[in-house]
Amino acid sequence: MSLLSFLGRTLTLRNAYNERGQNFWSLFGGFESWTGKAVTPDSVMQIATALACIRLTATTVSTLPVHVYRESPDGSRQRIPDHPMAVVLRQSPNADQTPAEFLEGMVACTMLFGNAFALKTKTAGQVRALTILRPDLMTVRRDPNTYALIYEYADPRGRETYTAEDVWHLKAFSLGGDLGLSAVQYGRQAFGLALATDEAAARTFANGIKPGGFFISQKPLDAPQREQARKALVEPMQGAENTGRVGILEGNFTWQSVTMPLKDAELLASRGLHIQEICRLMGNIPSVLIGHTGEGVTAWGSGIESLIRAWLTTGLGPLLGRIEQSATRALLAPADRGKVWCEFARDGLLQADSEARGKLYASAAQNGWRTRNEIRALENLPPVDGGDVLTAQSNLLPLDKLGTLVGAAQRDPATSEEDIRQ
Repeated sequence: MSLLSFLGRTLTLRNAYNERGQNFWSLFGGFESWTGKAVTPDSVMQIATALACIRLTATTVSTLPVHVYRESPDGSRQRIPDHPMAVVLRQSPNADQTPAEFLEGMVACTMLFGNAFALKTKTAGQVRALTILRPDLMTVRRDPNTYALIYEYADPRGRETYTAEDVWHLKAFSLGGDLGLSAVQYGRQAFGLALATDEAAARTFANGIKPGGFFISQKPLDAPQREQARKALVEPMQGAENTGRVGILEGNFTWQSVTMPLKDAELLASRGLHIQEICRLMGNIPSVLIGHTGEGVTAWGSGIESLIRAWLTTGLGPLLGRIEQSATRALLAPADRGKVWCEFARDGLLQADSEARGKLYASAAQNGWRTRNEIRALENLPPVDGGDVLTAQSNLLPLDKLGTLVGAAQRDPATSEEDIRQ
């Protein structure tokens, strides 16, 4: 890249950041935190807790099936597997990504930047492909004359301007503005503290878990003696590989420690606290889902199941609804709006819980809101004869009528339970 191109791109990005209410320093250094650590999306991804939260949410959303429905005249809904929106979201969003990879990227960008963008490729008014655009290279503003949204995208290849009809803009939680709020920006104090404590712990182990301090000499040293002391005393005692090494102090040297021991500083405990903070920032994710349990807490049992259900209700559920509404609004042709919509198959969240899945299917079959073949289709099983009839469990029959209904139905399928009662 030439110098002029670099300067042009820098000024473009500077304007983009300034229009978002961020200062020029954040372009190169990230968001400033009280700890002095620069917080950027890249540095946040280096925090194990943040990476685990983003990966868990993105992969969970990306593995749920997406269905497209149309409302029938009788008020029911009908699946449309060959609708262009269904093809894009379920089969092939673009030439380079699978549907899971595409949704993972959109969700991850939303969690990190507060916004995710995808360029729409249309044919005859229908969206046929979606290509993810980097949020850090996107500027969102409004035309001063028409007040219409304008999306300006600047990358090393040049600068492009798009309208709202050209871009699918998925926003995170916001205050009603044109952009979603970034968890990295508004949670930078918690992330900065996590980065600082991680660095402090790493440097402590790099020094062999030995406290810092001074070698004190009984008399002043000249320059050659200082260099000799550094090579003989300081360098051989540093590093985790030298832990436990025995040293010899010559020339009236003594050792004076100047830092608190690791236990007194409670460094490890403070590192554990930022796990809970980051889990809250990333969508109320129970820490047990990313492999962290508190003292005396097990990763199994009914209590953990309740935490998982709470996350599915208060954390993942609202995110799925946000994606459904945004996709329905942005990816449909004008003629389909208000008649067609997309939904995630939330039943997929029960795939790992065979007991809950069995209870749901039993309720569906016994109460007549799903047929046996519909249930078998959810389990990837072939249909069976007679499985397309809605059935309901009969209750409160007179004792002298027990078994009569089954016998009568076998003789005459048109016989109803009311006929048997009479």
